Amino acid sequence: MQTLLAATPQQVVSYWPFAALVITVTLVIFLITVVRVHAFLALMLAAIAAGLLANRLPGEPETSHWVQAVELTTTEFGVTAGKISLVIALASVIGMCLMESGAADKVVRRFLAVFGEKRAGFALFTSSYVLSIPIFFDTFFMLLLPIARALAIRTGKDYILFVMAICCGGVVTHGVVAPHPGPLAMAETLKIDLGLTILAGIVVGTIPAIGSWWVARWINRRMDVPMREVPGTSVAELEQILARREENLPSFTWSILPVILPIALISAASFLGAFGGKTRFPHVYPWIEFWGNRNVALFIGAVIAMGVLARQKGYSVARICQLIGPPFETAGVIILITSAGGAFGLMLKNAGVGEAIKAAAAGHSVNCIFLAYAVAAVIRIAQGSMTVAMLTTSAMMVPIIQGGSALPYHPIYIFLAIGFGSAILSWMNDSGFWVISKLSGFTEKETLQSWTVISTTVSVVGLIAAMIGAAIFPFAPK
Repeated sequence: MQTLLAATPQQVVSYWPFAALVITVTLVIFLITVVRVHAFLALMLAAIAAGLLANRLPGEPETSHWVQAVELTTTEFGVTAGKISLVIALASVIGMCLMESGAADKVVRRFLAVFGEKRAGFALFTSSYVLSIPIFFDTFFMLLLPIARALAIRTGKDYILFVMAICCGGVVTHGVVAPHPGPLAMAETLKIDLGLTILAGIVVGTIPAIGSWWVARWINRRMDVPMREVPGTSVAELEQILARREENLPSFTWSILPVILPIALISAASFLGAFGGKTRFPHVYPWIEFWGNRNVALFIGAVIAMGVLARQKGYSVARICQLIGPPFETAGVIILITSAGGAFGLMLKNAGVGEAIKAAAAGHSVNCIFLAYAVAAVIRIAQGSMTVAMLTTSAMMVPIIQGGSALPYHPIYIFLAIGFGSAILSWMNDSGFWVISKLSGFTEKETLQSWTVISTTVSVVGLIAAMIGAAIFPFAPK
């Protein structure tokens, strides 16, 4: 599990990049929490500041250091945006169509039918884990919360359990499963196959998800939180959801197909690519590679989701495009923030932070999985955003794991460690904390005693799962 990082006789550790890291992270925290600057602007300013604080940047001395700091920041912003924009936009379309067509409601009802109403919480937990894969956490939570409230009305108890059942799966997929922005950008930064990250995220993610579910049940036994009226869906509207007839919903196959098919296509292309499909199946592989391209696969998922919505509601293409407008606006903000976070992380890399970490650890036995986890956790606790923590940490870890030759395990475990580290201790500086608190009707204390405990459980159990996986199934690069 330990990695001995190579040292050279002439290697001298410069601690200035660490100072640049502290200064710029502090700047982000100050701008977002004190001055209340929008996250996009705060991250872009911090990225430029990281460039200004760097001793030297790529491209000098053709241009002045100050100009290069700005130009390189915008370049890195564009690089990140170019890699993630279409995927995020298409995922937002799928999420909207699942919500509008009743497909998400159908999936939850089918799980309820399988597990029974007595296991309604577990049914909601399992269906949430599947549905949260292509849907952004905030949208996903807003989508399923009315169902959780409706279940609480039907059963007359367990409201906090139903709400936490949604969160257990959602926080895992948000941290380690693309097409969520953080995992998507991490896969690009760390140069890990996207299909592999999806499979590893889903499979390994079940461990912290189940662990957090057991903790949610423990919390439910010790906390009795009433269901309060909140803005949005009233109790009367929730009763209408319960009364909706099954025939007014899409079939289960069509409801889940927009989620499952893109994952299957991307995974198939990744598996064939990893096991020599290009040479073994020279006539078939180009087709699978095309349909399994993440952009193509999600485009297929979006088209199917739109078709389900059109058939279910009788909407025209023009009407569906009207409905897509608001999700695109939300996706645009997410793309801006995510790309700015990517630029910030890459500018820290350009400022030499990653190399400084590598130099400081050179010649020492270092657990890189724990190092990646700890860095992500510190950044997450300091500034709140999981995505920013993922993007910043992954960029800093690149020099340490570059090529993977120094690692006794596959770099996918570094990917998982960063994702789980970014989930730790969601508190008042995390927007997700307030989304859950205000929409659920929880007090701040109740949210800390429930959601914060769940996110931290996911983080710690996820780290343990990643470290055990690296020890038992290292799959170290040759």
